[in-house]
Amino acid sequence: VWQELLKVMRTIDDRIVHELNTTVPTASFAGKIDASQTCKQLYESLMEAHASRDRVIKNCIAQTSAVVKQLREEREKNLDDLTLLKQLRKEQTKLKWMQSELNVEEVVNDRSWKVFNERCRIHFKPPKNE
Repeated sequence: VWQELLKVMRTIDDRIVHELNTTVPTASFAGKIDASQTCKQLYESLMEAHASRDRVIKNCIAQTSAVVKQLREEREKNLDDLTLLKQLRKEQTKLKWMQSELNVEEVVNDRSWKVFNERCRIHFKPPKNE
């Protein structure tokens, strides 16, 4: 479920090359379309998408960390409980996977910004504070 959500949330990044190819003209067609507005809208969409994914991932990490902490505490009181141990390991694995998603997110975002900057740098200058 969580992986599917991230996949859907990354749609904008997956489609950025297509989006730029169809909306931002190459130099030879630059006079026919207002690329600055298109680039500005894409910039805002990317910023929002990246921020919302970051919030979702970090929120899930925080929740899963709390579960892992609670299970560890229970486990210390109940060393013979194999069901508890299994549950703890499962949650720890989930937590590691979620933390690795932050690295994936960084790669996805970097790739999107690189493509964005290649096509939009002459049409749009992002605000300095971001």
